[in-house]
Amino acid sequence: MKGLADKPSYTIELLEGGVTLEDVIDGHICEQTLVDKTAFVVGDLGALMRQHVRWQSISPRLQPYFPVKCNSSPAVIEVMASLGLGFVCVNKAEMSLVLEHGVPPEAVILSGVCKQQAHIKYAAKNNIQNLVCENEAELFKISRLHPNAKLLLQLSTQAHAAETSMTFGFSLKSSRHLLEAAKQLGLQVVGVSFHIPSSCQDLQEAYTHALSDARCVFDMGVDLGFNMNVLDIGSGFTGSEFQLRQVESALKPLLDTYFSPLSGVQVLAQPGNFYVASAFCLAVTIMGKKLVNPRWDNLAQGEDNEGTEFLYYMNEGIYGPFSCKLLGNSISAPSVHKHALCAEEAMYPSSLWGPSLDQLDQVVERCLLPELSVGDWLLFPNMGACGLEDFGSLQLPVYYTVSTSDWFEMQEAGVALDNAVKNFSMVQCSA
Repeated sequence: MKGLADKPSYTIELLEGGVTLEDVIDGHICEQTLVDKTAFVVGDLGALMRQHVRWQSISPRLQPYFPVKCNSSPAVIEVMASLGLGFVCVNKAEMSLVLEHGVPPEAVILSGVCKQQAHIKYAAKNNIQNLVCENEAELFKISRLHPNAKLLLQLSTQAHAAETSMTFGFSLKSSRHLLEAAKQLGLQVVGVSFHIPSSCQDLQEAYTHALSDARCVFDMGVDLGFNMNVLDIGSGFTGSEFQLRQVESALKPLLDTYFSPLSGVQVLAQPGNFYVASAFCLAVTIMGKKLVNPRWDNLAQGEDNEGTEFLYYMNEGIYGPFSCKLLGNSISAPSVHKHALCAEEAMYPSSLWGPSLDQLDQVVERCLLPELSVGDWLLFPNMGACGLEDFGSLQLPVYYTVSTSDWFEMQEAGVALDNAVKNFSMVQCSA
């Protein structure tokens, strides 16, 4: 197993000779067991490439723009930039990050409900012209600070409003007024942006309403003399190929009806979770244990233990890498490291908690696990979209890996040593 080191930020371990991701996790758990048992993250950069191939094969018309807030890891940004993705940023730091990785300004969109003046000025200074705008107050701000901006008007959707209990964006009824205000201010409106949450149960109805409304806004914009040529359908994608196929099935006939390929409209999407969720795994250790059933100590062997429940305390919680739980995101049940389940093995209702002893610090409310011991390790998959930028501030080690086969495919796709990883040097790592 060789490694590629980017001085000074991170190392990528190149897996050779049949070495697997599980071997990497095993090795780092052994290292941590000998020291202070720090939680750590393992990222498979090859998974990003595989998801990109899936995206292109299933939704070839949707041009992917990666929302940096989903995962701002430098390694992820390098790979995404090399694959030719655009980027959606919400602040100056994110814009600076993607520009430093060679992303052209025209492939960057500045989004956000209420943008700080400094961020708009930074976009103008660096020729980032694509800005999302959702209200008249933002129009006046942008006209003053970035008069050459190309605006995507944020259209509210019923599905989004139902999920958040708040309305973001402008309604179809107010769209004419907003377009006329942009016209009076001398601003360019080039398209529409909207968002359908991935939790939406009726994709067909949601996209039908959103796309028909967007078509109306396009027509009004054209009537006012705007060159309407960009449609952004937002970030309503999980990491599931099945869900992507569902979205594509709902979208394709509607796009063909309202925005046919012959119309010349560029259709964007923001598949953050789809690209990165499955690429990262978080390893934590059990540091405490509690039995809910007070009769447990008195149970004889073979006696019914129904009602027994375990509470486990981990060395990380929602005030750390599981902070996305505070935003309403659910955390999937983990697997137990180096534990092969047997058909006869007892499984117990269990809850998983962080180390703070705070009542809010519950990571997983209820799951079935075998009885664990202090010092056991749990592996949480699909953590790539849970705010990886926070791991760095928490000083959790992040180990990036890629198999040799994935690496060769990435080079063929344009992720080459002399491009995306031009600053890397070879180092030796033990298998």
